Amino acid sequence: MSEHIMQRPIGVFDSGVGGLTVLKALREQLPNEDFLYLGDTARLPYGTKSAQSVTRYAQQAAGLLVERHVKLLVTACNTASAIALPSLQELFHPLPIIGVIDPGADAACKASVGGSIAIIATESTVRQGAYSQAIARIRSDASVVSIACPLFVALAEEGWVAGHLVEGIVAHYLDPLFKSSRTQPIDCLVLGCTHFPVLTESIRKVVGLHITLVDSAHTTAAAVTHELETRKLLRTMPTHPGHVRFYATDGAERFARVGQTFLGEPIVESEVEIVDL
Repeated sequence: MSEHIMQRPIGVFDSGVGGLTVLKALREQLPNEDFLYLGDTARLPYGTKSAQSVTRYAQQAAGLLVERHVKLLVTACNTASAIALPSLQELFHPLPIIGVIDPGADAACKASVGGSIAIIATESTVRQGAYSQAIARIRSDASVVSIACPLFVALAEEGWVAGHLVEGIVAHYLDPLFKSSRTQPIDCLVLGCTHFPVLTESIRKVVGLHITLVDSAHTTAAAVTHELETRKLLRTMPTHPGHVRFYATDGAERFARVGQTFLGEPIVESEVEIVDL
């Protein structure tokens, strides 16, 4: 039975294309695995929605992938991870379900020397306080400040990731954090939204080289690898090279066009299947 489950794909879902940064890291770390990726593009962004709506959307998205017999599910959306992860784990037990919050928090705690950590995320993720709580569980001495950067998602979606305009918007949000007279200067910045890694170059120019940037994509990939190894579900002898099937709830053309910025490689529009949740 475990051999049969081992050959199943890994499911990944997000409110849109931002989670493709997580998929990219997963594919780099797990080249033998198959993946199903679902972007709920008809209802993005999750970051401005109520907790009730986010939970309902996440359960519906996860349910579609579970119906397609995945062996593990990745909630590649910070907002859904912050709000809906416990309900997903309960609803689809015993399927292993991994979010992006805990791996990102763990990486931040390890990366910060002084324990002064900043989180940038969507409004819902900040309001939920999930990163702050996760960091406090790991490192009680840490000082955490969180700010919402809602325009970052729009910039990333439009492919505006560099240049003076983008750097000006980044500075508008981040300058108050890094130019304040804090007792303990911030030394670690968590990119608490899967859209934000594509803005890394502009963020780096604003905050400087001395700040450690934490992108939870790679730490999430490591957590998924560990989970598969622990459950003996890691596909070590593939019957074929790992591949991805893409699903979206609206706009296959836009998903393919915008998504390649996040995935780092072209996506063929005809290979994006539109589904109804």
